[in-house]
Amino acid sequence: MSFINDFAEKHPKAAEWFRKGGLFIIFSYVVTFLKMLLLMFLPAFYRSLVGDAEWLWPGVPVTLFGVNFSLAIIGNDLASGGLAYTLANLTAIFFGECVNFPLQRNVTFKSNGPLVPQILAHLVATIAVFLVMNLFTCVWNPVTNALITNEALRNTIQSIVTTVVTGGVAMVIIFAVDNKIFAPDFGKK
Repeated sequence: MSFINDFAEKHPKAAEWFRKGGLFIIFSYVVTFLKMLLLMFLPAFYRSLVGDAEWLWPGVPVTLFGVNFSLAIIGNDLASGGLAYTLANLTAIFFGECVNFPLQRNVTFKSNGPLVPQILAHLVATIAVFLVMNLFTCVWNPVTNALITNEALRNTIQSIVTTVVTGGVAMVIIFAVDNKIFAPDFGKK
């Protein structure tokens, strides 16, 4: 521990970045794991509620690796889970950020800034993550549907990869936003 204390004394800004970065990554991985667990059962749950319904926008037809699918920023085609998968993904992201936001605000960044503007900025970042990830899953899911015939294996792989990639994208986008909105001078004139 003396090495860490010595480093922190000599390089306080770097030590603070390591602390923030480390806590941010740890909390993000915990939240990512929770999202992965939710994505294991939520698509089937939502399918039982909404059935097999396609819901996507703009739905541009694309062919990649010989696989035809609809490219969408919002929603999924029926072969990729349709409305049920979209709702599952939204629920997992929303739940994850309801856990992540207070951890990052109160523990990682120790912020006492204005809560409402912080929530709104974090929400915008979360929506950006959703849109980027929906675009990714629009491509990823149809390709894996064509390549992996075992449904249980395919669903597991899709859930794990989607969750890990979502976690990575979220860490980049949300860390950049959180670093600004949780800064000590955020919201002050």
